[in-house]
This record gives sequence, structure tokens and C-alpha cells, in this order.
Amino acid sequence: VYQNHRQHCGRKSDFLKKHKFIDYVQRHFFEDGWSLDVCSNRCTAVGEFASSDIVCTRTLYNYVDQGLLDIHNYDLPEKLKRNTKLHRIRRNKKKLGRSIEERPKEINKRNEFGHWECDLVLGHKSKDDEVLLTLSERMSREFLILRIPDKTSVSVMQAFKELQRQYSEHWNDIFKTITTDNGSEFADLSSLEDVSNTLVYYAHPYTSCDKGTVERHNGLIRRFIPKGEAIDNYSLQDIIDIETWCNSLPRKILAYHTPDEIFE
Repeated sequence: VYQNHRQHCGRKSDFLKKHKFIDYVQRHFFEDGWSLDVCSNRCTAVGEFASSDIVCTRTLYNYVDQGLLDIHNYDLPEKLKRNTKLHRIRRNKKKLGRSIEERPKEINKRNEFGHWECDLVLGHKSKDDEVLLTLSERMSREFLILRIPDKTSVSVMQAFKELQRQYSEHWNDIFKTITTDNGSEFADLSSLEDVSNTLVYYAHPYTSCDKGTVERHNGLIRRFIPKGEAIDNYSLQDIIDIETWCNSLPRKILAYHTPDEIFE
């Protein structure tokens, strides 16, 4: 009797029992680029699986470590990252406009729509290569990628003028504030305040965490365009596809909704 009871004690693995969910995870991981956490929670958020038919995020990572899935640790884009940057303190700060210290504290709570962060993504870093101007909305995580010919302030402002024409009368409602860094390419960005109600704030030097949302999204771009690879090698449709993928990716911070759903 004791031996029989021992065979039935302890928690048993759900791996074989929940093979439909495992197939769902592997399909979306490889075809749609979803993380294991998104795979585990998006299906319950939209009612595709009952909670009793899935396994949690931690268990999925355990399955990867145990070699039970076709997914390996080197397939996980964030797991093998290492921080190799040195912290630098800049003594002489250049002042291009309104400091981020003047930005209302309510913006940090991400409860109000219309507050954006802005940055540039470089490719080959040569003078003849194009550049990506990126903007991310803090509440919805909506992500915009604009292709510009170079990283001069003239090209950046031309892109913003085109963006203003695109959103026309809705501009002041959508772009209430923009936070960016102190790069020379954004030196003229504060001139937006003269032609609209948009307020522009500049982050502290060498403090990328002041605009962590857009930095995080730039990291998503690097899954498709590695550092050092020329932007010219990618078509406009490739850039549009990357933007579409980012905005249709379910996020844990959005209760597993997509940025497009929240933005609309």
C-alpha cells in the first residue's frame, strides 16, 4: 500500500497533458516573436485557453532549461544580454531647452495619454547611411519609426513637420509633450513650441533611463536590424513591418493588450 501511494504522491508534470498549449506557445514564439510570458498570459486574456489548460511563465522557462521545448536559451533575446557600458559623468552640460526636471511629476505615472519619448537609431554610422527617428508614447507604448536621410537637426525637424501634417488638427491632442536627449540632432526640437502646444523636455546627459520607454523599443528594433548593419539594406516596407510588429505585440504592462488597441 505504501509503495502504491508513493507512486501517486507529489506534483506531476503537465507537459504531455497540455500539449495543445505547448504547440500554441512554440508557434507564436517562432512565428510572431512573442515572449514566453506573453504566450502564457495573452491566451487567457482573450479567452483562447482556460487557466486550467495552460502552465505559468516560470514553468515555461523551466521547460526551456530542461530541454523539453524546441525553444532554447539562445533563442530568448533578453536572457543572454550583458551590460558592458561604463557609467560616465559629464561635467559641462549643454542646455538646449527645458530640462526634464521641469516636466510635471504626473507624467511619470503614465495615466495621461499624449506624452512621448524620442530618439535616433543608427545603422552603419557612416555619413551616407540613413537613420531611424523613433517615438514612443508613454501610456499606450505606441511606437512610431520614421526613416530620415541623416542625423542632422534639419532632417529631424523635416520629419516632425511631416508628422504634423499627417495628424493635422489632432496634433495638440496626441503630442502634448516630447522628451528627448541632448544630442545635436535635437537642438531645434524646442522650436515645436512656437508652432504648437507641444512642450519639449531634454533628459539629463548620459541618462538613458530618463526615456526608458523609447530605449526599450529601440532594443526591439535591434532584433531585426543588428548594430553596425546599414539601414539602407532594409526597404521601407521592412521598416513598416517592424513598426507593425512592435505595435501588435501584447504587453504584460498593458494587461496583455497590444499598443495599437490602447492607442486607438
